[in-house]
Amino acid sequence: MKGRWVGGWFSVWAALLLVTALGGCSTKEPEEPLEGLPGRGGMNESDLGGAEGGRTRGSLAEARGVDRSVQGPLDDIHFDYDSFDLDEPARSTLRGHAQWLESHSGAALEIEGHCDERGTIEYNLALGSKRAAAVKDYLVALGVGASRISTISYGEELPLCREPSESCLQRNRRAHFVVLGE
Repeated sequence: MKGRWVGGWFSVWAALLLVTALGGCSTKEPEEPLEGLPGRGGMNESDLGGAEGGRTRGSLAEARGVDRSVQGPLDDIHFDYDSFDLDEPARSTLRGHAQWLESHSGAALEIEGHCDERGTIEYNLALGSKRAAAVKDYLVALGVGASRISTISYGEELPLCREPSESCLQRNRRAHFVVLGE
């Protein structure tokens, strides 16, 4: 009986030790509070589901054998920290992209949403999805067919730069465009 009791206590202590060890793991949190105002670019925990139609795995570019690392004819656009708002330079670039897509009617487009390293993995995947969706919505509003555009979020997984500077972080907060056929 005593041997069973000691074994039971050992199991309880082992479980508590495991819970304590896992509970002590930290996750990266954004440095600034998040606002949940649609159109303002802020997000809250209820937004972690990502944008409709966005994917976090299974890139069409990879499935079609397209080298997604090549810049292609469409320049990346960049975002402010913790935002999926399109500023005027981004909108101007996207107007040019819409013209290019109009003249290349056979081209489909995959928009990749990317983030810098701040924030949790889940948060950054959701923010990347929101960024890609905002870009898609703007291109559709400019007349590009929604069926020609897919979105995917890579969050912080594929940084362009790994230096500990604001200019590096800014380069990573982007929407990247992969042209799928012409």
